[in-house]
Amino acid sequence: MKMLKNLAWPLMLCASVAMTATPAFAFTGQQFAPEAKITLDQARAIALKAFPGTITDQELEKERGGSGLRYSFDIKSGSATHEVGVDARTGALLENSVEGPHSD
Repeated sequence: MKMLKNLAWPLMLCASVAMTATPAFAFTGQQFAPEAKITLDQARAIALKAFPGTITDQELEKERGGSGLRYSFDIKSGSATHEVGVDARTGALLENSVEGPHSD
């Protein structure tokens, strides 16, 4: 029993470090966030309005079309997965296309 108490503290410390080391809203392309006028949360809301479901992947990328900076989301609903693009400077919907069956 004493051994379990001795192990509990290091395990709790490791779990605490792991939870704080990973940002809650991490996404690919965060380095471009200062250039965006639309926040990630606003873009997520726009994307989910265009195609309701569960966001399985998200990124901010420089890409042709719109202002050249866009949030891209993979959204799964049932067996369908859509790629939904939202302009990061204007909030305009740039893409809502079927991706096919999701491999997750």
